[in-house]
Amino acid sequence: MTVVRRRHDPRARGFASDNQAGVHPEVLRALALANEGHQSAYGDDVYTEAMEEVFRAEFGPQAHVWPVFNGTGANVVGLRAMCAPWEAVICAESAHVHTDEGGAPEVTGGLKLLTVAAPDGRLTPELIDRRAHGFGDPHRAQPKVVTISNATELGTVYTPQETAAICAHAHRLGLRVHLDGARLANAAAALDVPLRALTTDAGVDVLSFGGTKSGLMYGEAVVVLNPSAAGGLEYVRKTAMQLGSKMRFASVQFEALLGGDLWLRNARRANAMAARLARAVREIPGVEVRTPVQANAVFAVLPAAVADRLRERFAFYTWDESTGEVRWMCSFDTTEDDVDAFAAAIAEELAAGRR
Repeated sequence: MTVVRRRHDPRARGFASDNQAGVHPEVLRALALANEGHQSAYGDDVYTEAMEEVFRAEFGPQAHVWPVFNGTGANVVGLRAMCAPWEAVICAESAHVHTDEGGAPEVTGGLKLLTVAAPDGRLTPELIDRRAHGFGDPHRAQPKVVTISNATELGTVYTPQETAAICAHAHRLGLRVHLDGARLANAAAALDVPLRALTTDAGVDVLSFGGTKSGLMYGEAVVVLNPSAAGGLEYVRKTAMQLGSKMRFASVQFEALLGGDLWLRNARRANAMAARLARAVREIPGVEVRTPVQANAVFAVLPAAVADRLRERFAFYTWDESTGEVRWMCSFDTTEDDVDAFAAAIAEELAAGRR
């Protein structure tokens, strides 16, 4: 019998990413439940069938769901299915598809990204118009999709009204709307609205729905809300290497997440801990929180030397080397004690730096 020993300190806590948290116990129980016996592969199983119904309960009866392995896969598969090879995607300059996916939309998806500077990470109809032109010009990639992130990479959120305005404007131009919802649960929890208020009811055509950041072991989902906006997804998912053979294990996790209120409990906890951290550090001389804390991210400016010393105790990333801005992410399992210990460490390192 192979014996596996624990290779990390389970007491270690960090604020680098909500991907670094473990798996929620309710999700682990669901995985164990699905593990006995045999089931059909590649999505022809009872757990994937049940997952479809759970998503329809949240997003509407027209929703169709395609589980994939990761967020980059969800974005690439969804956007590829929405675009012909000569068409392009309008996105914020800070969008994850542009800054943090290693060129996968271009390399794997063959997608042309038309970026727009959006100071707070959010597009507007006016910003979309800066790129939505050149229709019919064979020398220019044809704009076809607007993609937005909610919550954004800068921690801001779109309200239902803002999302609806973008969708209405894009549709008037003949464009489709894709939403990167890696942290959609956090946005919905922050605004205290149902998931469909930010998606289906607002006019979003295709959604990448995040699972990993909400407590899943792995897995995201492409959710088609407007069937006419994306075609051939079963083929796109396979050619993009995102078709899981033992799909029941991805699907049962989503059933656990969305079948009750686990997604909301997890998002509320992460958001509340970010708000607690922001309140604590605003009281510390030498910390500058420049942006509103709307979801589960806190962006702050620290002296570089202080940030480096602090990273020896808690993991986190520098967001902008030129300004000293750092990003602190809270997770579904972040506790009040975690936040208080981190804030105390920030105060200690800043005080040490002044001596």
